Amino acid sequence: MDPSHTPKKPHIALIPSAGMGHLTPFLRIASLLLSRNCIITLFTPKSTISNAESDHISFFLTKYPQVKHLEFDIIPVQASGNQDPFFVQYKAISRSSHLLRPLLSSSPYPFSAIFCDLLTARSIAAISADLSIPYYVLISTSAKFLSFMLYLPFLVSNPDKFSINSTEVQIPGLTPLPMKSIPLPFVNPNHLLASSIIENVGSIPEAKGILVNSFKQFEAETFSALNNCKVLNNLPQVLPIGPLQAYDIENDESQCLSWLDNQPEKSVVYVNFGSRTAMSNDQIKELGHGLDRSGCRFLWVVKTSTVDKEDKEGLEELLGNSFLERVKSKAMVVKSWVNQEKILEHSATGGFISHCGWNSVTEAAARGMPVLAWPIHGDQRVNAEVLQEAGLGILEKTWGMGNERLVKQEEIAKRVSEFMNDVELRNRAMKVGEEARKAIEHGGSSDKAIMEIIEKLS
Repeated sequence: MDPSHTPKKPHIALIPSAGMGHLTPFLRIASLLLSRNCIITLFTPKSTISNAESDHISFFLTKYPQVKHLEFDIIPVQASGNQDPFFVQYKAISRSSHLLRPLLSSSPYPFSAIFCDLLTARSIAAISADLSIPYYVLISTSAKFLSFMLYLPFLVSNPDKFSINSTEVQIPGLTPLPMKSIPLPFVNPNHLLASSIIENVGSIPEAKGILVNSFKQFEAETFSALNNCKVLNNLPQVLPIGPLQAYDIENDESQCLSWLDNQPEKSVVYVNFGSRTAMSNDQIKELGHGLDRSGCRFLWVVKTSTVDKEDKEGLEELLGNSFLERVKSKAMVVKSWVNQEKILEHSATGGFISHCGWNSVTEAAARGMPVLAWPIHGDQRVNAEVLQEAGLGILEKTWGMGNERLVKQEEIAKRVSEFMNDVELRNRAMKVGEEARKAIEHGGSSDKAIMEIIEKLS
């Protein structure tokens, strides 16, 4: 073969935003691209908000020493004391991403593409044009919530149809979204998060593609609307490439897996509200008593603060020794980071009570694990509606959003018991799992999508 026609290894820059919800899909796609003979450089800010982020980056780099890691400074954002620290970090990274230009331009091995987070799209689009490096946007939420974000500039410019008094949100080509599913920050265009989204989505048409950690069958209506110019008529191709599979991570939670090994098949309900979702102490206590009264075995990961560095309260102090002693024969309660993927695929796990962060939804979908959705904030209510429509789980709408109301233990106990004994739901979830596996196997829709990108870049 003529050496000039030998395909080169694509060199891809990965630029995630803040928080585990944004970091995780980037590390997973890095692992996938490495397995497809790509070269990866990971760019991260010099300081992270959570310990989980820094721990996972460190472990990932240890596992994949061939990945080059470059850190960049971020310009602080002036924020009031009550603003979500992750929102502040989103804005800071977005405002600082122009500092990536010298790092990208000075690489001894030229970049074939940049994969960036939506929240850095504006700056990366300018760098992409300046350096003639194509860029793709990797989305860390559902295709449905992506559609809402893309359409947000049009919505906020029409307050007569988009306000807290609206009953639903109309997005062209999609079933209307209930207004109560929309996070309140997005109704205010001056909010730190909403303004970040609005200023970045305008650059999306300049991208070569939009990558979504989902699969066609899971959000068929939405992918059809996006790719048939119904939502917006100037979008690049929207490519479902999921569910992205986890890379092997440290098994710090072997105690949880050992405990599951001793439980009957499908008998345990796994309860985890994610890396940055905190309930009130009163709600945590009601949830604990509700799980106990349900009669089900449970594995519960407790979180009391938005930022893990501030999560100092012990289980005994929070739940009481009498509760922990009473449930120890049928439950495990922890506050540490756990290997959620291994827990979800364990034969003893029969159901998942989740906040419906998108990484958790796709992990459950990949394993056909039924989900009882209890969204707390952000995109989670929309994500919960997506999984319910797909047949993966159920959304208990009467529980509200976040700490909207105190859900009592009696309600929780009854619902959890019904959920764990719902054979029809389990069968529907298994079908979703089969569709997910077909999408990512060789020749599946998601596998083809990622291979087409790699071939273009080669």
